[in-house]
Amino acid sequence: MSGSQISSAALDVRRRQILFRSWHRGMRETDLLIGRFADAEIARLNESELAAFEGLLEVSDRDIFGWLTGELQVPPAYDTAVFRKLKLFHSHAKRLDL
Repeated sequence: MSGSQISSAALDVRRRQILFRSWHRGMRETDLLIGRFADAEIARLNESELAAFEGLLEVSDRDIFGWLTGELQVPPAYDTAVFRKLKLFHSHAKRLDL
């Protein structure tokens, strides 16, 4: 998988930029975690959720990966509804076939 699996044609400029940034972070594992969430949710996020998601995109890959895996504690400033949606999006009771 090399990137987004959705077309960004119907998205506004801000959402297209966020989608691109979600898939082009630097660490492939984080690209997959954030990019897949963005593919699924970007069109439905409201303005405040978009702002919170953009804030997450400013955080280092290592920190986000640690927060999502539970290796690191999420700082209160980043423990937003959007982060919790992102974490829930990747919470599965059984193994996924990729």
